[in-house]
Amino acid sequence: MQLPLEYFTADAAPEAVIVAPARDLGGFTVRRALPSAHRRMVGPFVFFDQMGPAIFRSGEGLDVRPHPHIGLATVTYLFEGEILHRDSLGTVQLIEPGAVNWMTAGRGIVHSERTPAANRGGRLFGVQLWVALPAGQEEVAPAFAHTKASALPVLEDQGVHLRLILGSLYGDRSPVQVHSELFYAAATLDARARLPLPPTHEERAAYVAQGAIEVSGDTFREGELLVFRPRDAVVIRALAQTRLLLLGGARADGPRHLWWNFVSSSADRIRQAADDWREGRFAPVPDETERISLPDQPPLPTRLR
Repeated sequence: MQLPLEYFTADAAPEAVIVAPARDLGGFTVRRALPSAHRRMVGPFVFFDQMGPAIFRSGEGLDVRPHPHIGLATVTYLFEGEILHRDSLGTVQLIEPGAVNWMTAGRGIVHSERTPAANRGGRLFGVQLWVALPAGQEEVAPAFAHTKASALPVLEDQGVHLRLILGSLYGDRSPVQVHSELFYAAATLDARARLPLPPTHEERAAYVAQGAIEVSGDTFREGELLVFRPRDAVVIRALAQTRLLLLGGARADGPRHLWWNFVSSSADRIRQAADDWREGRFAPVPDETERISLPDQPPLPTRLR
């Protein structure tokens, strides 16, 4: 892939800037950019968590016990470290930097995410996103797909290294099977490199994971999510060695509700999923003996859009 030079003259400012707050989970920092009070969704993306960067103490690591999802797909991408994914379909999959795990929850799935024994005490840095499934596919059968880094399209041009994780961008397409028109890419920019973000998708955003950028004369730093107006052609300029995530797509096909780990166009469906988890009606994850309990508060889903 090559950068589209016709967009390098653009200089549109972001419509909104979200500063993702950092939460310390006992030596492990998480930044949540979506949902926020300023923006609930970008395209079909309803959730954005940056994990780390972290260095775990000897013998320690990530331990996310089994928990359920409905109505969404989870997308896990790592810059550093390893995570072992297990789910109620019987999947056992190690994800490493540059690869992507796409898990379709559909009508219901349970999974756990843990640092494997060989990597405990090491580093972890990555991002997990949730994608709201189209209204007509919220109740599809659950599924899991792992795609190796070597299978994803890569752009290297003018100080930019970009891996296309999902969807289409810059005239290329990721092989990962998705349910709606979207894009998601991870880019590393050398200092002074420029990256155009063409207006080929209805909703678009850029997240600064490391480094600093300039857009339309303003500076943005780590932990900031820039949301752009439809049809604006945008150029991102790196002020230092920078790691970016680009994401977006078509606006969701109707309202979505979120509560805990559940997303649905129906608030009643979320309440039913909460009852199902409480009563043990979700399939278990083989070889896991723990699970995360429901939150104490009653299921009062938040309308995202």
